[in-house]
Amino acid sequence: QVQLVESGGGLVQPGGSLRLSCAASGSIFRVNVMGWHRQTPGKQRELVASITSGGSTNYADSVKGRFTISRDNAKNTVFLQMNSLKPEDTAVYYCRYTGGFASWGQGTQVTVSS
Repeated sequence: QVQLVESGGGLVQPGGSLRLSCAASGSIFRVNVMGWHRQTPGKQRELVASITSGGSTNYADSVKGRFTISRDNAKNTVFLQMNSLKPEDTAVYYCRYTGGFASWGQGTQVTVSS
């Protein structure tokens, strides 16, 4: 099993920035994918961005050019730098690990509002 601990959510004004972190621990496969998904009430959870252990990235069209995903393999940590935030980015953000099996973090609230 892999445990994921997220941090960095909060309230920010439109146009502002936040940085999310997710630290993984446990039985981590050397080859894996870590990423961020988000969910709002009444909607399905959607992929925001993902990054492989080799560094390949994938982004939702809605966040391209604004969000950057990165990772520190030595610390088994993935980051999501979110810039130029919009009210529609408001959601609970979940970290996900996939490598042999899949795990979800507990979620962290991001609220973009003036």
